[in-house]
Amino acid sequence: MGVLDLFVASVIPVVKVLLITALGSFLAIDFVDILGLDARKHLNNVVFFVFNPALVGSNIAKYITLRSMAVLWFMPLNILITFIIGSILGWLLIRSSRAPHELWGLVLGCCSAGNLGNLPMIIIPAVCKEKGSPFGDVDICYTHGLAYASLSMAIGSIYMWSYVYNIVRFYSTNGSSAGAKLLPLNDMDQFEVDSTLPQISVMDRIKQGFRMVTKFNIRTLFAPSTAGAVVGFSIGTIPQLRKALIGENAPLHVLPDCASLVGDAAIPAITLVVGANLLKGLKGSAVQPQIIMGIVVVRYIILPICGVVIVKSAVQLGWVGSDPLYQFILLLQYDDTVIWSR
Repeated sequence: MGVLDLFVASVIPVVKVLLITALGSFLAIDFVDILGLDARKHLNNVVFFVFNPALVGSNIAKYITLRSMAVLWFMPLNILITFIIGSILGWLLIRSSRAPHELWGLVLGCCSAGNLGNLPMIIIPAVCKEKGSPFGDVDICYTHGLAYASLSMAIGSIYMWSYVYNIVRFYSTNGSSAGAKLLPLNDMDQFEVDSTLPQISVMDRIKQGFRMVTKFNIRTLFAPSTAGAVVGFSIGTIPQLRKALIGENAPLHVLPDCASLVGDAAIPAITLVVGANLLKGLKGSAVQPQIIMGIVVVRYIILPICGVVIVKSAVQLGWVGSDPLYQFILLLQYDDTVIWSR
């Protein structure tokens, strides 16, 4: 395919996202005030508790089976690598930028989350349907692409709420659920912030670290999106459930059809909210420019370069098949945009 066709096929999905984001910003301006603060809060709750679980669960149930999981085993590892590399880069950014303590948890969370989000559910179908798509037959590309994107969303959701959320919570200066203020990243020799205490021993450091681990918020592992992923995996991988629920001839196919219908609202709704939230940022931010630029460099330059090296190495080692669409999804996990629904 020509360079121009490839360029158009890659630009169209981005244009769609930008248009929906712009619409969200327009709806949030004071003159219109359809997506005001209260409206965004309520829409966020609907997305978080209803739309996102339905989207993840319905797509996982429909497109993921035991056989496909055996083929796609590298994807969970690939996503974990993005989180590990992002955490290291976030730590280095905090050290080099001298970010204020109240931003340390947020910076580390943004970087450790890599560039994983919901956008593959928009990008992949749009790329597959374009005339100049490099991934072959439209129907095959669409079906396989949704399977890959659904699995990516499900695994990313589990990592996000089990790892990133608790990192942000640990290092937030707003305090833990018990009301105690947590330490910044460079002062972990005590759990409670008290600069008057003397230097403590290595054993005390271990004990205090264990205390932080015990504060792990286990409830976040059962976030609605995670629950949706578990239900989807169960339906998709258990033959009896799959036969009863998935397919036009399944006796209970109306249930996943309804879940899919509800889940389809997740992407446009959350993109509108992102656009509305960006309006506040356009009016100015208290975050130092060097911190913002550092996050941009980590997420859009360093992580994508690491992704190319890791994915290409996995292909050479035979860990990843020859499907270019699957390889594209793996690369996209380093080069997509994080969208938080809550």
